[in-house]
Amino acid sequence: MDPVLIGEILAATMFLGVIGMLMLGFPVAFTLAGTSIIFAVIGLQFGVFDMSNLRSLAGRYTGYMINEVLVAVPLFIFMGVMLERSNIAEQLLSTMGRLFGNMRGGLGISVIVVGALLAASTGVVGATVVTMGLISLPAMMRAGYDPKLACGTICASGTLGQIIPPSTVLIFMGDMIAGMNSQVQMSLGNFAPKTVSVGDLFAGAFIPGLLLVVLYIAYILFKAIADPESCPATPIPESERKGIWREIVVALVPPLLLIAAVLGSILGGIATPTEAASVGAVGATVLAAARWRLSVAVVVNVVRRTAVITSMIFIILFGASVFAIVFRQMGGDNLVHEFLASMPGGAMGAMITVMIIMFVLGFILDTFEIIFIVLPITAPTLLLLGVDPVWLGVMIGVNLQTSFLTPPFGFSLFYLRGVAPNNVSTMMIYRGAVPFVILQIVAIAILFIFPGLVTWLPSLLF
Repeated sequence: MDPVLIGEILAATMFLGVIGMLMLGFPVAFTLAGTSIIFAVIGLQFGVFDMSNLRSLAGRYTGYMINEVLVAVPLFIFMGVMLERSNIAEQLLSTMGRLFGNMRGGLGISVIVVGALLAASTGVVGATVVTMGLISLPAMMRAGYDPKLACGTICASGTLGQIIPPSTVLIFMGDMIAGMNSQVQMSLGNFAPKTVSVGDLFAGAFIPGLLLVVLYIAYILFKAIADPESCPATPIPESERKGIWREIVVALVPPLLLIAAVLGSILGGIATPTEAASVGAVGATVLAAARWRLSVAVVVNVVRRTAVITSMIFIILFGASVFAIVFRQMGGDNLVHEFLASMPGGAMGAMITVMIIMFVLGFILDTFEIIFIVLPITAPTLLLLGVDPVWLGVMIGVNLQTSFLTPPFGFSLFYLRGVAPNNVSTMMIYRGAVPFVILQIVAIAILFIFPGLVTWLPSLLF
């Protein structure tokens, strides 16, 4: 049998094997590395893999550790965990709820706005959903909200951390797509390609993030008109309205200034994402100290959680590196290229195919697992077909955010299920998420039809 065909068969089997092992519940990082090594040994026996290829792993790992862009990841995680410990979400929700309490759906709108602010200050989906679930769900239930609407609103607003900068997912995708785009452009004979940075992806994701927020709020307003009993007003006594604007200023201004300092410095070209992340980490610590939420125990806890989350992400990246080397050397790249290039519709057909694959994988894999496994083997082909790298990264981010929400396996639904009271059934959470999944699909369709919504701001700023 042709060695090329053998290699491609082994590469495809390895990919399916990894997915199968993950579905059985084995740890991701060790599954990626272990399965890849097993198939590397099999490939060695068939003469389609050379073990010397694995020597490049040491250089890759060193490169990840000294990569200045990736240093931003633990800093942004530290910033998000510190803000979570400062109870900023609770104060924001309480203040916004009082501000919009006199209108139907006001509390739901407050949850979405606070979710967007938390997304812009944490960038971690799981932490945002859990925090919003613990704080918002009891408040919405006490106010008489339909449990389905309350759950859907919390899950959807919590997943905004996937796409609204400074998303840690966008940081990794920006770094990966930048390298892939340079290699693809050089292979096409362009030895001075336009660079792609994390800042480009942050700028590209800004308008789509706002689009999702607007769609969510529009749905709450629609429910307030069509089904007012599902989201009643929560008026507060006149006596409690005194001094509310002062509370709003105290609750909103500090986090908004921090967000403006972090994102503004990146989008304005004043600072790199890493430099801005360090400012955010220090700023979050100052905010926590100003709210009397800072102690040695809190700092130790924040540092420990930051180390755990960062280690979890990077060990998956290390395992995915083994997978990428074995997959490529056995001809998997050629197999993927032939498959995508044969799709009807050219570049758009290939793009839709990859989006569908990633969406389905989003039911069983975490976002980082998907981008570390699928992005390296599909993005080069899409870039060769002429897909804009910034548009590609943002579309993948929005798509994976949709899979986070989709029943029955959406991760954000599981996060909320873990903190929701027993009187809120799993089916309520699923049914509440469905309208927001439809809104996500509408947003993806809009971004497909009008790609300028993604590419306009990066081209303007950079």
